[in-house]
Amino acid sequence: MIERDQPIEPGVVEPQAAEPEQQFEAGLRPQRLDEFVGQQNLKDNLNVLIAAAKHREEPVEHVLLYGNPGLGKTTLAHVIAREMGANLRITSGPALERVGDLAAILSNLGKGDVLFIDEIHRMNKTIEEVLYPAMEDYALDLVVGKGPTARTLRLALEKFTIIGATTRLSMLSAPLRDRFGATYHLNFYEEGDIHQILTRSARLLNVEADTDAIQLLSTRARRTPRIANRLLRRVRDVAQVKGDGRVTSASAQEGLTMLEVDALGLDRVDRYLLSTIIEKFRGGPVGLSTLAASTQEELETIEDVHEPYLIQVGMLARTPRGRVVTDLAYKHLGLDGTAPTLL
Repeated sequence: MIERDQPIEPGVVEPQAAEPEQQFEAGLRPQRLDEFVGQQNLKDNLNVLIAAAKHREEPVEHVLLYGNPGLGKTTLAHVIAREMGANLRITSGPALERVGDLAAILSNLGKGDVLFIDEIHRMNKTIEEVLYPAMEDYALDLVVGKGPTARTLRLALEKFTIIGATTRLSMLSAPLRDRFGATYHLNFYEEGDIHQILTRSARLLNVEADTDAIQLLSTRARRTPRIANRLLRRVRDVAQVKGDGRVTSASAQEGLTMLEVDALGLDRVDRYLLSTIIEKFRGGPVGLSTLAASTQEELETIEDVHEPYLIQVGMLARTPRGRVVTDLAYKHLGLDGTAPTLL
């Protein structure tokens, strides 16, 4: 079993981005839809949506984007706004603490402007109710005063577009989901798409990288552009400190070894979670809260960071009774045994 002799952090495979990394990512974002790599079906639908809105000389319909972190929801919001020639305002569900916060933003939107709300599933329900008439009727209903003297004041708004992004579609209320004219799911990327993204990023970062090195990073990036770019930056550091600055297959492999990212893109935490299920719970099933307590990891970290990819590569399965490892996990970890029968 992988021993936990020191705190384990999500580290390089964490699909969420901290504020400094978000600023860095801004320089790598594609500016137009035809520059956006991957998600072809989504791009085809967006092309039609945007072209139709331009033809009618109207703002594009409200758009809801959902999928795992790091797949490009924020990037697509920027692309849509640019394609429409619109100003983009950015906020997030947790940042909207009071009705007045939302009212101030909406009342300052111009015609055709785009408001991007990240983590929209974390928005306060009271604020959400104020958003309904704004999205549907382009009006803001405010209550002035308290008690018997309270009255409702309706303010007209310019026609605008809301783009919502969420990693948990099920946590959005049905009334809010229904007010989005278009809902799109972002899938994990194909390896070839990740290769194109890394090649483009290396060019923008002025990093000399061999094709073999790019290919190696593509196989370890968990099919997620954000992780791919993060790996590129880390192996670039290794190449600059221990070599001549050129990212070769050897320097890329050295960097990945230092980061403890294996051939399938699993890091130390992924392997620790799998080995815990195998050795403590005989391969499962085990409940998520029990697994979190056993590994001293936060439940949300397991569910949002590690579990989606482990399921994607076929090493973990969800059952009504809990999480179960597969035969592939035993084989990858070099452990004896077979996976329990899935019921």
